[in-house]
Amino acid sequence: MTQQTIPPFHLAFPVDDLEAARHFYKDLLGCSEGRSANTWVDFNFRGHQIVAHYAPDELSAAKTGEVDGHNVPVRHAGIIMDMEDWLATSKRLENEGIEFVIKPYIRFEGEPGEQATMFFNDPAGNAIELKAFKNIDQLFAT
Repeated sequence: MTQQTIPPFHLAFPVDDLEAARHFYKDLLGCSEGRSANTWVDFNFRGHQIVAHYAPDELSAAKTGEVDGHNVPVRHAGIIMDMEDWLATSKRLENEGIEFVIKPYIRFEGEPGEQATMFFNDPAGNAIELKAFKNIDQLFAT
């Protein structure tokens, strides 16, 4: 598989506190802030756009599905990082005391598609996954 350039994606999340979202995405995840208004804020999530919309009535508990022995939030957003960046980010988040939904670990170890993964929620309960592959050419391996 050849490495291809993935165009940026756009994702909108409901939040109940824009200032808490700013702190989380800017200070904890290192996202820069883009455009904003009284009811929404754009964040640069490693080249992709996450928009936090003030919409407290839209918040709900995430359903989960079993993957590799863990209850993974079905509705989640995430990105694929290189392994070095993933390791540094997981250490930084652990040091910041982030509460993980699924703590950083290696999924499918020794199998096709081996990957590092972690899940955590933003302050509004939106699930985020950060992952890295041992071999990116195995992204879609079966």
